[in-house]
Amino acid sequence: MRVLLVGAGGVGTAITRIAARRPFFESMVVADYDLGRAEAAVAALGGDARFRAERIDANDRAAVAALLERHSCDVLLNATDPRFVMPLFRAARTARATYVDMAMSLSRPHPERPYEECGVKLGDSQFEEAEDWEEAGVLALVGMGVEPGLSDVFARHAADELFDEIEEIGVRDGANLTVDGHDFAPSFNIWTTIEECLNPPVVYEEGRGWFTTEPFSEPEVFDFPEGIGPVECVNVEHEEVLLVPRWVGARRVTFKYGLGEEFIATLKTLHLLGLDRTEPVTVPSAAGPVQVSPRDVVAACLPDPATLGERMHGKTCAGTWVRGVKDGKPREVYLYHVVDNQWSMKEYGSQAVVWQTAVNPVVALELLAGGAWSGAGVLGPEAFPARPFLDLLTAYGSPWGMREQ
Repeated sequence: MRVLLVGAGGVGTAITRIAARRPFFESMVVADYDLGRAEAAVAALGGDARFRAERIDANDRAAVAALLERHSCDVLLNATDPRFVMPLFRAARTARATYVDMAMSLSRPHPERPYEECGVKLGDSQFEEAEDWEEAGVLALVGMGVEPGLSDVFARHAADELFDEIEEIGVRDGANLTVDGHDFAPSFNIWTTIEECLNPPVVYEEGRGWFTTEPFSEPEVFDFPEGIGPVECVNVEHEEVLLVPRWVGARRVTFKYGLGEEFIATLKTLHLLGLDRTEPVTVPSAAGPVQVSPRDVVAACLPDPATLGERMHGKTCAGTWVRGVKDGKPREVYLYHVVDNQWSMKEYGSQAVVWQTAVNPVVALELLAGGAWSGAGVLGPEAFPARPFLDLLTAYGSPWGMREQ
């Protein structure tokens, strides 16, 4: 397997550090718009000859396809933010390379009833091209991070081995992470965080299909394992709700984030001031008027999440709560994966949230390389058997858990 990794930020760098310990691939080209960032990620690997750095504009579909062909890469792993999903997705299709991402194509709210009906859903642009991928015999594995990704694998595992009937699948994400010296310092890409938290959340119900609610709706307190404890969670737009019902039978699917009152208040303020907008506005500068995106300005003013590891403390938990029936009796479980920041920093030099996101696509690549996972078309993690993934994740030294509720 020869991999083109596009994006050498926090998650991309963590991917290289995890992959460097595994023998399943022949080479990995680490490409980024900032060549210095790609070179730094490669240099940190201590001379592993399988890795090399390149510069690439992720928005330049032709250049990405040419880079895939120049290095004979048979896989494109997308570690950029969702703005670049479609050009990278299409570049991989042009080069007939397997495509893997961790976040799907962007949504657009319904123009008239944004908090009732879906407009363009997450992933719609990719699924519209699924027939072309299938006819070409090429695979696009979409949403293969932690959430979406591992959470979807948990849903498939529950359906295959734990339940006869499923009433509800609810992804629940929470943490007790703190950052020394910062009153507000998101542990993940703020551009993506704003996108998913302020867009209308999507809920799935059997018989009704997909519909939307208002941001931060249906608050509940969920008790997270391994010392994290109770955290208030709210509805947030996320890919699992769009992926799970395509392959797993459930009467209801939701996604709720443990954000906390302060974080929610900050996001609401950004929205009130228009600082969540992506459309450029004109601002004065020493060189004259310039066009800038307010959301990009917010991101530039905050610390890079990848640099916060030394000042972070605590754990992050990603998991899937499932309620249903097994052998005629009610059952409720929480399947989860916890990463302690102290452990991930000591073992990999990567903070917990980016490491937890990064490990899952590497596990998926190894399964694809070995043939345990295979397919064609645009497929989510639910389309593949869960057990090989969960066993290999444990072999990576990061076991998952299950709690009977």
